[in-house]
Amino acid sequence: MSEPRRGFASDNAATIHPEVLAAITRANAGHAFGYGHDPLTEALAGRFQGEFGEHARAFGVWGGTGANVLCLRAACRPFDAVICAETAHLNVDECGAPEAIAGVKLLSVPTPDGKLDEAMIEGMLGRVGDEHAVQPRVVSISQCTELGTVYTVEELASLARFSHAHGLLVHVDGARLANAAAALGISLRAITTDAGVDMLSFGGTKNGLLGAEAVVFLDPALADGFEYLRKQSMQLASKMRFLSAQLDALLTDELWLRCASHANEMASLLADRVRSLAGVTLTRPVQANAVFAALAPEAIAPLRERYDFYVWDEPAGEVRWMCSWDTTPEDVEGFAAAVAEVAG
Repeated sequence: MSEPRRGFASDNAATIHPEVLAAITRANAGHAFGYGHDPLTEALAGRFQGEFGEHARAFGVWGGTGANVLCLRAACRPFDAVICAETAHLNVDECGAPEAIAGVKLLSVPTPDGKLDEAMIEGMLGRVGDEHAVQPRVVSISQCTELGTVYTVEELASLARFSHAHGLLVHVDGARLANAAAALGISLRAITTDAGVDMLSFGGTKNGLLGAEAVVFLDPALADGFEYLRKQSMQLASKMRFLSAQLDALLTDELWLRCASHANEMASLLADRVRSLAGVTLTRPVQANAVFAALAPEAIAPLRERYDFYVWDEPAGEVRWMCSWDTTPEDVEGFAAAVAEVAG
């Protein structure tokens, strides 16, 4: 059997962390009530409160798209809208699920770096109170953004104050929230609750889990009736203890931070190795675990024959290289050498 292929396509492509697999194995003993009525899931509520604050209410779900859509369903009425960056996962990569399932209109805003600011949000508020127009209700940001950038705590807090002053809630798509917190050197609470975030999708699948995310309400009033929304949206796991075991492992001994910090470090190493290569231009700041670069078209094809990665902007020759919790220095050095071969 050939050696398994490794690459830089996505942190979704990474393996499962051994501590997570061990937690699943421990949970795989005896019988337990389903749908979250088990001791492990019940105890998990306190673990999330320990990370996000005593008022946090967390619910395990299957996937990131489901987590995002459920946040919007919990917060929005049928005539409400969500303001997000044009590059947001909500807008680009969820197959219209926010519109089809949550029934909300997305008001997308062009941004140079994937980050919203107050002026951009204000520009979408011109028809508030107009019965002929959808009404903005939520500002959704990605942390980290799809362009690899990270909101500082000050930026988040300012955006939240502005949003709340205009009657808007703040949602964070936190598929890579751990990477952002690791990059800033702060806690999960500091980057969410203390900054004024109202609700978030907490990512685990991109950070060493088999397939588990969480919806976390920092404003507990938003959680009223959420049990029904989760079931109706087909995100209630029957064998919930196995999702809870993974999330519990992620929150134990700062596994979330260890995994995210390593992924970030590997991205920084990769950027250092390729930034001076002829034929390679780093196109965006490397702030977490993503490296964006421009290559000549004739260099991309042979490189993809050896490694998996995404072409982000084909006309511009821009590619995205993602590092994961299991990316090794040897992976990076080998890939950088391959880039040097084809780019030069």
